[in-house]
Amino acid sequence: MELAWFALLGLFFATYLVLGGYDYGVGLLLSAERSDTERRAALTAVGPFFLGNEVWLVAALGILFGAFPRLEGELLHGYYPAVVAALVGVVLVTVAVQLRGRPAGAAARARWDRAVIAGSVLAALGWGALFGGLLQGLPLDADGHVAGIAHLATPFVAATAITLVSLVALHGATFLVLRMPVDPRRAGLVRRLVPVALGAVALATLLGLLSEDVRAAVTGRALAPLALLVSALLAARVFAARRPGWAFAASSLALVATVLVVGLGRYPAALVSTVDPAATLTVPQAAAAPSTLRLLSWVAVPFVPVLIGFQAMCWWVFRGRVDGKAPVYW
Repeated sequence: MELAWFALLGLFFATYLVLGGYDYGVGLLLSAERSDTERRAALTAVGPFFLGNEVWLVAALGILFGAFPRLEGELLHGYYPAVVAALVGVVLVTVAVQLRGRPAGAAARARWDRAVIAGSVLAALGWGALFGGLLQGLPLDADGHVAGIAHLATPFVAATAITLVSLVALHGATFLVLRMPVDPRRAGLVRRLVPVALGAVALATLLGLLSEDVRAAVTGRALAPLALLVSALLAARVFAARRPGWAFAASSLALVATVLVVGLGRYPAALVSTVDPAATLTVPQAAAAPSTLRLLSWVAVPFVPVLIGFQAMCWWVFRGRVDGKAPVYW
């Protein structure tokens, strides 16, 4: 049962990363929009889905707190700078997007747009640093203590943070190609961002191979999702111009692959100790008691289909491209 809940945690966070990822990707790309009208149109494309996407993060955190209480405590303690940065970015984007439409002046809206861009960068950097920290491990001793935050200040963690920023930006670009009126400029942006993302993935992989901690913490199971990530990026570039739906699916798959790299690469460990192998926290050790997991299952069985059904309904109702008749949200 611990494995099922660990897989469900990964599924929920991967779904959040895909859905929230295009929120932050569009936020990042506001800097590429030429006018206030274009920035508003880009946010209108996100509008129907924006707040609903954050529900998956709340659900993932609920699973973490309920099903893996020990993992939650040690993860938040050991990686709190990355987690706090990510959550601050999420809150900043949520607030700035909803407030940017209230001022009447273009200059005031531009300031809120800059806040959206900053929050999107911060959220992507934070989650990317968390992924890198998980793959690298942390100095966890037998008593569950972690001294300092220096384990996050490494080239590998910086590279994974930058990699996730590039993947999120690409995902936002494929989302805009799918949702906005046809514009060759947007498809061209996708094609330009793919080599950037591939370069970031290559750099993170190289630094991981050079890091003794990463080599010790990550198993060979990470190779398959890493290959999937590269293949998805190449597919996004191929489909960008003529198959926007497939390009968006490919960039979505790339973000799912990052979660698989972390989850499969470390399994059966939940947290890897770099100073004491005996202190490494496995998934069964991190999980709650079996009776608690069974009780939570009674909540998850009806909740998960409802959540998936709601998301599917939103995409069905607001399918298609935005146009002049679309409601303006922000």
